[in-house]
Amino acid sequence: MKTGANGLTHPGLAGMITSVPLMGGYCLYGLSTLLLVLALKDGELSLLYPVIALTYVWVTILSFVIFHDAINPWKLTGISLIVVGVGVLGRGGRR
Repeated sequence: MKTGANGLTHPGLAGMITSVPLMGGYCLYGLSTLLLVLALKDGELSLLYPVIALTYVWVTILSFVIFHDAINPWKLTGISLIVVGVGVLGRGGRR
């Protein structure tokens, strides 16, 4: 979605609708929502939502790789805490 938003040539709704990268991003976002609904149907809520928190980790890593965003010690600390927290909660899941 960021790539599509950065590439908008026409401001407003018409420019957004005609932007293929932006619409592609929204389609992928919709697909992830559908997959989440399917996972929530049979999955354990207390395990699924912490796994969703890993989205913050992936966004930070991919924005560093793709958009060359800076990663500072605070971001690394936050990523570490999220990963450790998800790991701890995952160990307490259903067996």
